[in-house]
Amino acid sequence: MYWLGIDLGGTNIAAGVVNEAYEIVGRGRVKTRAPRPANEIADDMAQAARLAIADAGLKIGDIAAMGIGSPGAINPETGVIATANNLQFDNVPLCAMMKERMGVDFYLENDASAAAYGEFIAGAGRGTQDFVAITLGTGVGGGILIDGKLYSGFNYAGGELGHMVICYEGEPCTCGRKGCWEAYSSATALIRQTKAAMQADKTTAMWEMTEHNLDNVSGRTAFDAMRRGDAVGQAVVDQYIRYLACGLSNVINIFQPEILCIGGGISREGETLIAPVRALLEAERYSRNVDNQTQIKAAELGNDAGIIGAAFLCNLH
Repeated sequence: MYWLGIDLGGTNIAAGVVNEAYEIVGRGRVKTRAPRPANEIADDMAQAARLAIADAGLKIGDIAAMGIGSPGAINPETGVIATANNLQFDNVPLCAMMKERMGVDFYLENDASAAAYGEFIAGAGRGTQDFVAITLGTGVGGGILIDGKLYSGFNYAGGELGHMVICYEGEPCTCGRKGCWEAYSSATALIRQTKAAMQADKTTAMWEMTEHNLDNVSGRTAFDAMRRGDAVGQAVVDQYIRYLACGLSNVINIFQPEILCIGGGISREGETLIAPVRALLEAERYSRNVDNQTQIKAAELGNDAGIIGAAFLCNLH
């Protein structure tokens, strides 16, 4: 049997056909080009799905179920996106729109929740019942599984872990608040922090590494500079890790999951990132004297987590 998952992002629409072993056997990708009308994006989602099915050498009738992971506040019962800021969606009946284009029913969840579910069934969370996945990307996404079920609150708008405040009246966040964890621990925040450190110190090796162009700064720049022995790069990384650990300790104190995994591009740093985070958490989490402790792991599925999780949303509904 085969399932199809669509990961709807602000930049790309990625679709994949997944087999029983959670392997992606066919792929399709189209640019999102957001913001634009929802019907146009739905057209391209259907195109990406058809490309993936064709790439797998299959037909629509071979697919057991189809699912979507989308940014925003999602109602999985109605298949409606209540709001998605980066797509500029409000009350978009995405499942109905996709059924009209593909002729089959779709399941819908928040993209971070779909990615967390992917890791839960096929990645870092295998074998657990209580699991949290944090994604460090343009923002900070969170997916929560309690007793093996996705948790999003009574109104399906919960789980926005990136929007808990870790610094009152701090950095402005895209949600309208100030001091959100996302404003300090997203890849976007790390890039901003790196640029600020470079502007404050013209001697840092990061200027040479980026060809003296701030537009070339990425989430890897400070980590790469740290590995070269650059003190400014080291300071940026140390500060970033303190912000990240602050939010993670809050998550652990609230949920006490068996495993907390960290995904997104920054997670590719592996133990370079996670080992110092783990050390800070040992001192900061409330449960430090409890025998059983939350394990901190890097996500295993990378960008495929959202596709795999979306493909198997049928198991949850």
